[in-house]
Amino acid sequence: MSDRPFFSVIVPAYNAADHIKPLMTSIATQTFQDYELIVVCDSCIDDTEEIAKSYGARTIPVQYHLDGLTRNKGIDEARGQWLLFADDDDWFLHEYAFEQLADMAGKHDEDAVLFSHIDRERGYMRHSPDNIHVPVWSKCWRREFIGDTRFPYRHYWSDCDFHNKIMRKPHKFVYWDMPLYYYNFMRKGSITQKVLDGEMNSFGYNKPAHVILREKDVK
Repeated sequence: MSDRPFFSVIVPAYNAADHIKPLMTSIATQTFQDYELIVVCDSCIDDTEEIAKSYGARTIPVQYHLDGLTRNKGIDEARGQWLLFADDDDWFLHEYAFEQLADMAGKHDEDAVLFSHIDRERGYMRHSPDNIHVPVWSKCWRREFIGDTRFPYRHYWSDCDFHNKIMRKPHKFVYWDMPLYYYNFMRKGSITQKVLDGEMNSFGYNKPAHVILREKDVK
């Protein structure tokens, strides 16, 4: 791997030892190997970090309790020319996913490659110019295009805020109707499910939240 790999793959992880291996395996077996894997372990007390390291990941322990901030940390630490995001309970569908994304990124002078995915509940999901999906993991991003855009200081719906900021920038996207990613929608025990079940508020704290996270608290 070069000092500046083609891809930086950023994974926010929270006590993911029992479900992160499919994702790690799907990355380790890619035919295109010019990437770095960054796993930001947020408040993990299980074996997540050790498992990630066994797959060659660079691990970064933090205490945010917020997936938006873990992604921000990954962006700040990334050395790659292009950024890919993945959630710890999902995975890439094909061993040639990175190879095809690198080919698309190399052929087109665009800011992002938008690709299709499989949603466990809703099936085949594709982008179009009139219907760009919000999840950050459904795109391959040019690092310079993201620039200083960051996720908000909240847990749930952080993708929406990031999406809205990005879409306000002048942009050129290429749309590729090839499913490369599997979204394990509403996995039992996921943060999203906990928020919807009322166990946790959108800032990532167990209810009730007595502390409001401020920018100076996470520097």
